[in-house]
Amino acid sequence: MENQENNQQPAENSAQNSASQKKKNSRQHRKGKPKKARNFVFELSRLFRKNQGKIFSIKRIFRELNITDSSIKNTIIEALETLLEKGEVYMTEDGDIAAHVKTEILEGIVDFVNARFCFVMIEGRELDVKVSVEYTKFAFDGDKVKVEVFPSKEGVKAEGRIVEIIERKEQKIVGKLELSKFAFVLPDNKKIHQDIFIDKNKLKNAKNNDKVIVKITKYPQEVNSSPVGEVIEVLGKAGENDTEMHAILAEYGLPLNFPEEVVNDAKKISAKITEAEIKKRRDFRNVLTFTIDPADAKDFDDAISIQKLENGRWEIGVHIADVTHYVKEKTILEEEAKYRATSVYLVDRVVPMLPERLSNELCSLRPNEDKLTFSAVFEIDDTAFVHKEWFGRTIIHSDRRFSYEDAQERLEKNEGDLATELIILNNIAKKFTEKRFQKGAISFETQEVKFKLDEKGKPIGIFLKQRKDAHRLIEEYMLLANKQVAEFIYHQKQKDGEPKPMVYRVHEPPVEDKLLNFATFARQFGYEVKTKGKEIATSMNKMLASVQNTPQQNTLESLAIRTMAKARYSIETIGHYGLAFQHYTHFTSPIRRYPDMMAHRLLALYLNKKQVEDVKELEKQCKHSTDMEKKAADAERASTKYKQVEYMQILTKNESKVFDGVITGVTEWGVYVEITETKCEGMVRLGDIYDDMYYLEADKYRLVGSRSKRIITFGDLVRVKVKDTNLEKRTMDLMMVK
Repeated sequence: MENQENNQQPAENSAQNSASQKKKNSRQHRKGKPKKARNFVFELSRLFRKNQGKIFSIKRIFRELNITDSSIKNTIIEALETLLEKGEVYMTEDGDIAAHVKTEILEGIVDFVNARFCFVMIEGRELDVKVSVEYTKFAFDGDKVKVEVFPSKEGVKAEGRIVEIIERKEQKIVGKLELSKFAFVLPDNKKIHQDIFIDKNKLKNAKNNDKVIVKITKYPQEVNSSPVGEVIEVLGKAGENDTEMHAILAEYGLPLNFPEEVVNDAKKISAKITEAEIKKRRDFRNVLTFTIDPADAKDFDDAISIQKLENGRWEIGVHIADVTHYVKEKTILEEEAKYRATSVYLVDRVVPMLPERLSNELCSLRPNEDKLTFSAVFEIDDTAFVHKEWFGRTIIHSDRRFSYEDAQERLEKNEGDLATELIILNNIAKKFTEKRFQKGAISFETQEVKFKLDEKGKPIGIFLKQRKDAHRLIEEYMLLANKQVAEFIYHQKQKDGEPKPMVYRVHEPPVEDKLLNFATFARQFGYEVKTKGKEIATSMNKMLASVQNTPQQNTLESLAIRTMAKARYSIETIGHYGLAFQHYTHFTSPIRRYPDMMAHRLLALYLNKKQVEDVKELEKQCKHSTDMEKKAADAERASTKYKQVEYMQILTKNESKVFDGVITGVTEWGVYVEITETKCEGMVRLGDIYDDMYYLEADKYRLVGSRSKRIITFGDLVRVKVKDTNLEKRTMDLMMVK
């Protein structure tokens, strides 16, 4: 731009001066940049155009242009930089170069795994597309985008660049407010890597160190700029139990409270069971019936009835709360349940899918009360062979409410009320289990951490939840009901011969590459996991049984589960690999899962010889329920992690204690260690491994000492101290000790 003095000169003088300045600038440009560089820009462009889709290393570029002179090599590097700036070529993560040619443009969802890059998840594509941060176009986690997929070498994960943000995910971000001269919110979500700038007029009375929910009002448009937002809700002081639990729910987009109109609608529902309603149902009130649930449970979804028949067989009924009798379609109660899709179980609370009036009162199968149920009733012999089945609406009267501990005591001691009936049910249940495993079911029984909390929600004790026969007994009869309902509906044909629509719980077989990687890993510990056919399940079960009570148990169990596909809801029945069932649904927990309500409605429809009107809506709700289930599971894990870090913070507050641990993960920046005593996991960073400099051998899941050649790998037993705990990030730093 010309200065003001030049602007006041005559036009011709101004033009001359301008031309003179351009010549001067041109001479300076040529002086600083060799002539050859400009030629090489053209030559390189031609090289990439002739080799569309190919990726070149720098050395290969030199060979292609017959360059050996090191000074000219520097010139070519400058030319490449020019092409990179112009966007004609791009650099891969390995430092190779390729042109933006013959690329695919696909749509997907952003998964921002760390501050350096994200992945774009594309439906129907097995491998995600990796995008470096400079190519993200300021997309945020969860945004729907168009991604240009670069050509890639065979067997290498595809890379790309985001070319358009189609739809922003509604970003309500939870974080801690830092208020000084400026106001920023530091997000709790590890997938959001920028602090949010807040106008001081948009704080909604939030104070420094408060946990808040903010809405982004302006996204960044240039490097090093921050997104701008406003506070929409203040959760409370960071570090307080209720604040942190509410923050976790909000972080994962889960509701905190029921809308007032939903609660009021539930209160209006009558508890009276009319004679007219009873006449529509099969009456089980005179049949021995009981529930078995956790000692602190309040919502009892399911009950078991048992009576001996004249032919010597057993009639065993699985009775499930008839939620859909109370929650009618197209009501606000129904819409709220559909939106929530699941109850959420945090460490210190349950966030129910249904208001308390329904979940703990009307629908809960409490003892000594008449209750409306939807039942699956089976005639079974002592070998666990099902001779007959019946499905329909019922009324029951539970005679007894057992905790798992009460039921287990009767199974072990063979004494106490209903001990005989419990033992009969348990013996049959064990035969069902045996048959499942013979057909290829896999026995996943992971360790579940539980806490003892004080009146303020602080953890004062930690223990592992134990699964015994009483738990497995109930599980087997729930599996039976779910499987038989799915089988029954699958064999109900439409006029065109196709099965009638149903909400199935499906589970695909494991991806071969993941299974091969796990088998290689397990072999290091002496376990042989097969990767073909029915041998997969047999060898997996053998391995899972062998690792019980070993230091490697939790690691191998967790990795085995990650090797498997995630179960989901679908109207397509592709079977359930983990259970070895051809057809499977969720029917037995309608108080806490919306897909079970869907299954109840569909079964009732077909029993009454009616048809489904909107199959697309079923599939849409299946996907939503799967998504909400994942959010709930992530929130539950986050609450557990928070309490684990908090517990270790309390435990080590006044002393530097040494703990035994086992290595559960190996990365380029350090190793993860699970403390044996508390089952809490933390990280030992490379700099805190005391005896050497270590480097990662990723394919062998291990670190190797540069001088000592000492190997640190999965499953190693180590001793550690707590170096630091960070409740906000739910992380714990450890350091190794000799």
